[in-house]
Formats: sequence, structure tokens, C-alpha cells
Amino acid sequence: MSDSPILLLDVMSTLVYDPIAREIPNFFDLPLPKLFEVKHPSAWVDFEHGTLAEDDFYGIFLPPPYGPVDGERLKAVLHDAYRWLDGIEALLTDLHAAGIPMHTLSNYPVWYEIIESSLNLSRFLPWTFVSCHTGVRKPNPEAYLGAASTLGVDPARCIFVDDRLKNCEAARHTGMRAIVFESAAQLREELVFHGVLQR
Repeated sequence: MSDSPILLLDVMSTLVYDPIAREIPNFFDLPLPKLFEVKHPSAWVDFEHGTLAEDDFYGIFLPPPYGPVDGERLKAVLHDAYRWLDGIEALLTDLHAAGIPMHTLSNYPVWYEIIESSLNLSRFLPWTFVSCHTGVRKPNPEAYLGAASTLGVDPARCIFVDDRLKNCEAARHTGMRAIVFESAAQLREELVFHGVLQR
């Protein structure tokens, strides 16, 4: 249907397990609070915006004696750590089979290619809007309005899904419907409520 809802899906901690809490601190041998304390103040955001090249990120993310980062070894750790959240692969399978239009709307650097290599997410939806390519991060309103404009639809036709309330609130302010992700079962119920899926 030409007016059917379009799903815009966050990726990390919504579809895919985020290794920030365990694997990344273990890799650097730093507790997460310490890692946040010593890291470069803007390198990660710049990396996600696509304004900082990957090799440059590895060079400045952590100061001596913690850095520079062994990028290839870190990417191998990430590749092994990324996995579907419980129930998500089955839900995406059902959505794809039902012909529901879906796109990513993700704050992430070029590491999204590692997720693709590990999980083949594009079986279900394209990596349409990733901040390292769009140059804009949620909750900036342009992250949502730019997505709707690129798709050629009114924001009201879009349903945005994200695990972060502030990102969902920002989407609502642009006219989109939004669902705060808690679990695959909860998301399935919400999508039934919005008429995207049938029971």
C-alpha cells in the first residue's frame, strides 16, 4: 500500500547487542567509567559523524599509555561480539515477509560494515540512514526530517523505533510516531497496535 507505515529502526541496543558494556572495556582493560574519563572528548562523535577517518580515530581515541588503538584487533572483537537481540531476527523475518518497508536510522561509524559482515542485517532492511554517511546524529531533528525527505514521505507516515527515550521524543517532535524499544516481544505488540503487523 502506498500509504503503509515505514519503519525507521535504530540498530544498537534495538536490533543488535552493543558491546560497549562488556567487550569494549575488556578489550582496553579499562572499567567503563575510566574509559569514558580518559577517552578523547569528541573523537567518537566525530567518528559517528563521518568527519574523522577510521585510522585517525584509532590514533586519538585514547591517550598514552592507553592508546593508540589496535584497530584490526578491535574490529575482530566487535565482529565476534555483535549478535541479534533475543527475538529480533524472527521479528525482522516476519516484517520482511509481510512486505513492511524498513530502513535503518542509526548513529554509528563505519563499523556498521562489521555488523553487516557478522549478521547480514541487509537481508531484512537496507543501511539507508547511518550517521557516518548522513553527517547527522539523533536526536538532531534533521536526522528524522532528512530521512523522511530522502524517502519522499511525510514524517507522519514513519514509525521510529529506538531504545533511547530522548531519540523517540525528538522523532515525535518532527511528526513521526515513535516506539521506545524494550524487547522484541514488546515491539511486536506495539507494531500490532499501530497496525503494522497482525497477530
